[in-house]
Amino acid sequence: MAEAGASTVGKRARNQAARRQRVIEAAMALATDGGYDAVQMRDVAATADVALGTLYRYFPSKDHLLIAAQEDWARALKQRLTQKPPRGDTAADRVVDVLRRASRALERAPRLTAALVTAMSSADPAVAEDKQAVAEVMDSMVRSAIGVTDEDNGDLDGVLRVLQHVWFASLVSWAGGIAELTQMGDDLELAARLLLRDRVIAAV
Repeated sequence: MAEAGASTVGKRARNQAARRQRVIEAAMALATDGGYDAVQMRDVAATADVALGTLYRYFPSKDHLLIAAQEDWARALKQRLTQKPPRGDTAADRVVDVLRRASRALERAPRLTAALVTAMSSADPAVAEDKQAVAEVMDSMVRSAIGVTDEDNGDLDGVLRVLQHVWFASLVSWAGGIAELTQMGDDLELAARLLLRDRVIAAV
């Protein structure tokens, strides 16, 4: 009986995970085609073939959903980096490789990128934890590219924070029509090389 109960719980969890993934993929598809305004919760539910109430149980708002989509996107990028590690002889070279890959992925889907920027710009304190989850995934990729040791952790936190600020500022500048989206990669490379120029940690 206990094994049957555990099997039922496991199946339910897998079904929930599958529904959640369908919702995220539906939101990303709608945003890719039409941007932030195209991601209407009813349309997402219909596209993902889930009840609207189920959708709201997973994601209380559109911004929650789009930020979760961004975290999913970041985790997929991290997986690709695991399969094909960043190249370069120095920490700066490897970090630039990571940031360039991420930038190119965003450049290929400008409407989706604009939707993600809008969600990340939300002032709703309820999405702060979701934003932090995205930042942590990106941080982990950069840390891995640098080749972090215990003694690095103090000043590295500041390096990561500044890179995040540069990335977000570049995205906002593009969304506001101030700069081209391709400028983001250049800004990130400049910031990474300035911040990491004294690090000569070899690839591990």
